[in-house]
Amino acid sequence: MKINKLLNFQVFAGLIVAASLVSCGNSNNNVSTATGWKINDSKGGFQYNTKYVQKTPHGMVPVEGGTFTMGRVQDDIMGDWNNNPKQMYVQSFYMDETETTNLMYNEYLYWLRTVYPQDNEVYREIYKSALPDTTVWRSKSGFNESLITSYLRHPAYANYPVVGVTWLQATDYAKWRTDRVNELKLEQAGFLKKDAKVQEAYGEAHFSTETYLQSPESVYGGNSDIVLKGKNNKANEGDRNLYATQNYGLFISKFRLPTEAEWEYAAIGLVGKREYNNYQGKGKYPWEKTNKAKKKGRPQVLNTRYANYKQSRGDYGGIAGWSTDNGDITTPVKSFPANDFGLYDMAGNVAEWVADMYDPLLDQEEADLNFYKGSVYYKNQIGPDGKVVIVNDQNIKFDTLSTGKLRVRNLPGQVAQEEFDMSTLKNNPYTGIVNKKDQLPKSDKISNLYDAKSRVIKGGSWKDRVYWLDPATRRYYPEDQASDYIGFRLVMTKVGPKSSKRKTKN
Repeated sequence: MKINKLLNFQVFAGLIVAASLVSCGNSNNNVSTATGWKINDSKGGFQYNTKYVQKTPHGMVPVEGGTFTMGRVQDDIMGDWNNNPKQMYVQSFYMDETETTNLMYNEYLYWLRTVYPQDNEVYREIYKSALPDTTVWRSKSGFNESLITSYLRHPAYANYPVVGVTWLQATDYAKWRTDRVNELKLEQAGFLKKDAKVQEAYGEAHFSTETYLQSPESVYGGNSDIVLKGKNNKANEGDRNLYATQNYGLFISKFRLPTEAEWEYAAIGLVGKREYNNYQGKGKYPWEKTNKAKKKGRPQVLNTRYANYKQSRGDYGGIAGWSTDNGDITTPVKSFPANDFGLYDMAGNVAEWVADMYDPLLDQEEADLNFYKGSVYYKNQIGPDGKVVIVNDQNIKFDTLSTGKLRVRNLPGQVAQEEFDMSTLKNNPYTGIVNKKDQLPKSDKISNLYDAKSRVIKGGSWKDRVYWLDPATRRYYPEDQASDYIGFRLVMTKVGPKSSKRKTKN
C-alpha cells in the first residue's frame, strides 16, 4: 500500500512539473509558446515586440479608468434637463495636461504652410481651412480689435489656449499630430531617413500613418531613399519584413478628442484624497473646498485662485492689484493648480470640444462602458484594384461648410476616407439621427436648435459664470463654427493593462 502511495505521489509530482513547463513555456520571450519557433529571428520570420510597454505621451498625463456618476448633480438652473445622472465606466486613457495652446497650433499651421506652399492655389485653400477664426474676438459694443491681430500669433500669447477653432479643425489637428509623432518614432527606429520630415516633405510626398500601414511604398511619394527597407535599410528586396508593422509596437494610438464621458470623468478627478460626496458626483468644482486659508493681512478672496471664470456682471478678473486673478480674458495654461489627475484648467479658462454629438436624451439603455455618441463614421476608400486610394493633387476633395468656408476631406498623401454606413451593422438600433423630428411624421412639426452636426462642449470659460464650471454641465455648438471661449485638448487610448502601477500576479 505504501509503495502504491509513493508511486502515485511521484506520478502526481511529475504531472505538476510538466504542467508548469507547459504553462510557463520557455523563459525566452523570443521563442513561441505555441509552436516553439523563434520570434524576431535575425534570419527572418515572425517579428513581434514581446516587451512592449506603452509610455505616457509627451505633454500628457495618465488617467486611470473607473466608474463614476455622469450627469446632472445640481439644480438645473438653465432648465435644459439634458444630463440625467447615470453610473458610467471609462477605461484608462492619456490626456493633455493643458488645453492646446497657440504655440502648439502655430506649429501645425507652419507645417501646413511649409509642406503645401502657398503659391499653389489648391494648397492655399488647405492652409486657409486650418486657420482659426480670429474675428471671434470682435464685438458690436466692445473694442477687442487688438486681439484679432495679436492673440493667435504674438509670442505674448504663446501659452494661452487657442480659440476660434472649430470642432472639425480640432479633429484635423489630432490627425496631424498622430502622423508627426509616428513619423518621428519611425525615424528614430531606423525605418525613415533622418530629417526627411523637415527637409524633403512636400505636397503629397510626406508621411501619413494610415498610408504607411496600408501602402508603405506610397509614403513620401514612393521615394525609397526616404522610406527605408528594413531597419536602417538593411533588408533585402526579397525579405518579408521590409517595413514596420503594428506588431513592432512603434505606432502610437491615435490622438483624438475625448468623449464626453472621458472629459467629465477626468474633470472630476476621482483620485487622491477625495471626499465621499465627490465620488457620488456631488462635488460641484474640481477643488474640494473654497474656504482656503487667507494670507496674513489680506481679506479672503474665494475661488479666484483656482479657476478663470466670470465672477459677476462686469467682473472678469477682480479688482486691480493683489485681489485680481490675472484673467480678464483667457489666462496662460497652468496659471491655476491642477486637479488630482494632474490636469490643468478643467474648470474655467476655455470651454472644450469633446467628440460626442449633442443629444439631450441620455436614457438608461445607453451603453455604460466608454459611453459615446457619434454621428458619422469613416472607413478607408478602396479602389477598383483592391488597394486603398491615396489622395493626390488630382483627386483632392473639399467640403463647403455652413459658414461658406472650405474644408479639405483628406490631405494629399493620406488615405482617402468614405462614410461608413451604420445601417449595415446588425442589431444596432442607433442610426446616427439626433434630430428627433426626422423620425416623426411630417405632420408633427418640431423645431430643434440642434442636429447631427451639433457637438458637445464641456466646462466653463473665462466669460462664463460659475455654474458652468460644474463638470456635469453640458452645452452644444455647431461643429463648423468657432467661438472666443471654446478651445480643446486631446486624449489617447491606453492599450493593455488598466494601470501600469500594478502587475498581474502568477
